Amino acid sequence: MEILWLSAHPEPASLTAHLRREGIRAARALGHTVTESDLYAMGWDPVVTAADYPDHTGRLLVADASHQALATGRIAPEVHAEQEKLLRADALVVQFPLWWYGPPAILKGWFDRVLVKGLGYGTGERYGAGALAGKRALTVVTAGARGTSMAPRGIHGSLTQILWPLLHGTYFYTGMAALEPLLVPSADRIDAEHAGRAAERLASRLATLFTETPLAYRSETGGDYDDDLVLHPHVAPGDVGLEAHDAGARR
Repeated sequence: MEILWLSAHPEPASLTAHLRREGIRAARALGHTVTESDLYAMGWDPVVTAADYPDHTGRLLVADASHQALATGRIAPEVHAEQEKLLRADALVVQFPLWWYGPPAILKGWFDRVLVKGLGYGTGERYGAGALAGKRALTVVTAGARGTSMAPRGIHGSLTQILWPLLHGTYFYTGMAALEPLLVPSADRIDAEHAGRAAERLASRLATLFTETPLAYRSETGGDYDDDLVLHPHVAPGDVGLEAHDAGARR
């Protein structure tokens, strides 16, 4: 199987970079083909501009311009190259340090530029279906916080809550199966022994990358939502917030 390993950290000697190297080694040892997009090393520009769409004229309507560029093959070469990597991949591993409750801007900008209309959205199908259906997505996050504080009753909230825009609003929206994210806490205080254990945890997750059960987000067309895209009263009655849209959430 083919994996696109998408990573974002500015320091080659960081724990994130160490885990990327160890993870890619483990994935290849399992027989997988791994393609890398190390965004900082690539000098990736995260900003969407009209230059992404060479045939664009007049007022920039990003959705329409990107859709036309995708359909005609007239899109910025670096964006096209990343789209090709993504389309070839059977799974996506997205690795980053948690900054201000989200990924670094350079990574958000990868999704902004790569998942254009017709690829990431605008296909008529979403939330469990779409152009990227059949692919899996594993998120590997290093965080300075203690693991106990990133839990349902921890001050930071659970990682699946923190990463809702990525897990549900990006992966699942485009059809990918979102896997439970892997958290490596206390990243700035970790020693060599614990870094080795973190690499082992990552290798274990990679061994089940194509077999583990994904997060049980409710699909848009599965019958749980009414015509206004609101949960029917009998679905998760009394539940509100993010967990109501996850059939497997622990309550």
